[in-house]
Amino acid sequence: MNIVLDASVVLKWLLLGVQHEDEQDDAVTICEYAFTGKVTLCQPVHWLAEVGAGMARLAPDTAAYTIGRLDQLRVPTIERATIWRLATTLSVDLPHHLFDTLYHAVALETDSVLITADYRYLTKASHLGAVAGLADWRDVLAE
Repeated sequence: MNIVLDASVVLKWLLLGVQHEDEQDDAVTICEYAFTGKVTLCQPVHWLAEVGAGMARLAPDTAAYTIGRLDQLRVPTIERATIWRLATTLSVDLPHHLFDTLYHAVALETDSVLITADYRYLTKASHLGAVAGLADWRDVLAE
């Protein structure tokens, strides 16, 4: 199974022990699957910057260290003109922030599923397919 994890999911995992988040157990498990190779993870090129921005805001004392550790994982990223165009189209059509639609565009272009804890985005975009809420990640992997 190929998945894309947006920053909302990765931040829930990283903030374990720093602050309580809903669905944190799900985030921890799916991130462990992704970062240990139990599922194939492919990310948009901006993912580390977006996670870094979240960490700088939510856990500033450990943000730089955490981003350095994530960078060492060498998560595969994908950048194609078709992804940028699709993400821009999604951003206009939904309407929603381009940083969020980039994750979805990667999923749509790579036969993957975006796992998100951003239920506002999920509500807007679920009709397009290739996106699931964090609470449903086990169902996605079972398919």
